Amino acid sequence: QVHLVESGLAQAGGSLRLSCVVSGHTFNRYSMAWFRQAPGKEREFVAAINWDAKTDYSDSVKARFTMSRDNAKNTATLQMNSLKPDDTASYICAVNKIPYSTSNNPQFYHYWGQGTQVTVSS
Repeated sequence: QVHLVESGLAQAGGSLRLSCVVSGHTFNRYSMAWFRQAPGKEREFVAAINWDAKTDYSDSVKARFTMSRDNAKNTATLQMNSLKPDDTASYICAVNKIPYSTSNNPQFYHYWGQGTQVTVSS
């Protein structure tokens, strides 16, 4: 069983950093992604990163968000800058046991965190 824990550290000036720690897994390598979901809306792809740190972003966050990972610490981080009210959602971390591929399709991912709320006021 994989346990994903997301946490956010609020910063002044419209920036926020989310972290996702993977534990309890038996596979050695994996890809990771962030999705978000607002009330009444479908789950939306935000960013993904493979084992080699190759990243992919949705057009809505490209140039504002940066996803990175530390394989030694089983951690992925999402740095969010220039936050907008439209970024308000529950942000959810996901893991896929295929390490060198990523996808913007949530069905591609095997394990999910419980989500953490991000609220950006206008």
